Amino acid sequence: MLKKFKIQNSKFKIQIYCLLFTVCCLLSACASTENLDLLRQDVTHLRSEVQTTKSEINRLKEKTSGVVTEESFNVMRQSQAEIQSLLSNMLKDIQVLSGRFDENKYFVEKTLKDSAAETDLIKTQITSIEGQIKDIKDKLTAVEDQIRQQKEFPKKQPKEAEKSIEEPTEELQQQVSQPLRPIKDKTAIYEEAYDAFKKKKYKDAREKFEAFLKEFPKDELTDNAQFWIAETYYAEKDFEGAILAYETLLKKYPKSEKAPASLLKQGLSFIEIGDKKTGKIILEQVRERYPDSKEATDAEKNIEKLNKKPVKKKK
Repeated sequence: MLKKFKIQNSKFKIQIYCLLFTVCCLLSACASTENLDLLRQDVTHLRSEVQTTKSEINRLKEKTSGVVTEESFNVMRQSQAEIQSLLSNMLKDIQVLSGRFDENKYFVEKTLKDSAAETDLIKTQITSIEGQIKDIKDKLTAVEDQIRQQKEFPKKQPKEAEKSIEEPTEELQQQVSQPLRPIKDKTAIYEEAYDAFKKKKYKDAREKFEAFLKEFPKDELTDNAQFWIAETYYAEKDFEGAILAYETLLKKYPKSEKAPASLLKQGLSFIEIGDKKTGKIILEQVRERYPDSKEATDAEKNIEKLNKKPVKKKK
């Protein structure tokens, strides 16, 4: 469009030069009236072309007024540079955030794996404890059956009883013919068993106390004998056997003086086999049932030890 404007401006200049040249010629030659008329026409024509040219220039100005200048281009370039800089900074921030996200993801996955491993370990321990409890229950049932069988003696039929009275057996005759053995004093038997216990002959002491229970099942020392049987198991670190023996005393002789000590030792035995939860419950029972006893104080100390969380060693 600018090129077109330049061409038109050149034509306009040529026409003006031609007009001036014609005027000079006319003046120098003393032009006639006819020539003056022609001159007037040319001038009018030139004016018309000048007006047309002005209109064209104004139109071109209007069209070129909206054209972006060099300064506008510079502003746009600067704005684009700022936008590019912002985009670069945003990309850097995104990379940093991505790195932090990956790091957090790693730690979360590691924590989940550790938690899963701990859960599996706890499940394994629970399964082991359940198996131990089952074994203890089976042993308790077996002991109860033995006690029941000892209490239930088979009754002889009347005919057999009469026959045994009428016809003494050879064994009875031999017993009659033999001299009677001296009957030991129960206190001596008990002291003999207790003396073996003090000498740490636990198996021998247990057998002697069991013999005492069979011979004197309703004696005032039977509960003590049962307690020392349990103590022999505890001293041998046979904690499962100790638990069963203490349980026998607690069931058969609940009002015994040895009951607080038996309940305390039973709780400690459960702790020794790894069942701290059951052991703690039993120790709390000692504290509730016998609050003023020495055993309650010992139970309290052991409960405090269980409640203390183990300190983790620094790696």
